[in-house]
Amino acid sequence: MNRRRFLGGAASLGAGRAIAQDAQAAATQESESKRRIERATAAAMAMQRRDWEQGIFAQAMLEADNREAVVLLTRAAIVQRVRDGRLAVVVSGSPTDPSMGGEAYARAAEWTGDQQIHEAVQGLLDWIRNTAPRAADGVLYHSFGVPEMWSDGFNCAPPFLAAMGFCDEALAQIEGYRKRLWNPEAKLLSHIWDDGKQRFKDKNFWGGGNGWAAAGLARVIRRLPRERRQDRERLAAFAKDIVDGCLGRQRSDGLFHNVVDQLDTFVETNLAQMLSFAIYEGTLGGWLPDAYREKADRMRDAVRTKMDASGFVQGVCGAPGFDHPGISTEGQSFCIMMEATGAKAVARC
Repeated sequence: MNRRRFLGGAASLGAGRAIAQDAQAAATQESESKRRIERATAAAMAMQRRDWEQGIFAQAMLEADNREAVVLLTRAAIVQRVRDGRLAVVVSGSPTDPSMGGEAYARAAEWTGDQQIHEAVQGLLDWIRNTAPRAADGVLYHSFGVPEMWSDGFNCAPPFLAAMGFCDEALAQIEGYRKRLWNPEAKLLSHIWDDGKQRFKDKNFWGGGNGWAAAGLARVIRRLPRERRQDRERLAAFAKDIVDGCLGRQRSDGLFHNVVDQLDTFVETNLAQMLSFAIYEGTLGGWLPDAYREKADRMRDAVRTKMDASGFVQGVCGAPGFDHPGISTEGQSFCIMMEATGAKAVARC
């Protein structure tokens, strides 16, 4: 027998086995993600939801390609529509929270051709662009009656505006929040800026707020046209800084404290999910190095231990006050978003 041919055949056989094993591992991972998405979705459907909770859950269903659920959540949001154009307003204290579901609601209008949904989305867009309270430079306030900007706001109006084609307006909102909330030395965002008093109301580096921002930036980057290369690079650098700032305060178990640099605050689950989503999205979009995927995988593994038998992700910053570990619709939603985007990242490899 020709030894070279034999060795070549053995090498080919070994490579074939490796490919088969990788394919099997990817299939197993996809199956696990689907199972967790189904459980998290069922639990979230049982929860009472406010405007931003309805919105982020609809976005999670969009990320998971569950069109039926997106349309159902959109129709339900319209039931709670108010005269000024906001949707899903059961209890709300924020002018911008309703826009968190804007992208998903717009997709529902596109898929169904339903004029009522289209008009509702347009009303919400008009509210955000023209009517919602804002500062002199046009940056939207996160509260009625008080001129505050919150780090949560990165995931409210900017992704909606970008998805609707108003990229300049999305970028202007991001820059306005960044100017007020960003700490370049810590590479983290403070939580609340009082624009009236020109000082921080809450200077703490709340993990959830930084997670909202990382996720929101990832969604905006996804929507920017390819020809806007400089804008994409600037946002990508900003998102990477937030991710790095948070990872620099990560616990040994892969999770984070609620205020990421304060070890006496409770250990919290949702930031790890939010960052995982942003990282997976970044590697898929080519604006984060592939090496970051290992960091997202580690956080996903840590989070997976927190899902209980009912499908609730425990230990997130908990509703309704978000001042204690518990469960929340946003915790369920980011579990779904993390798993859906993570499965796409695995499939690409």
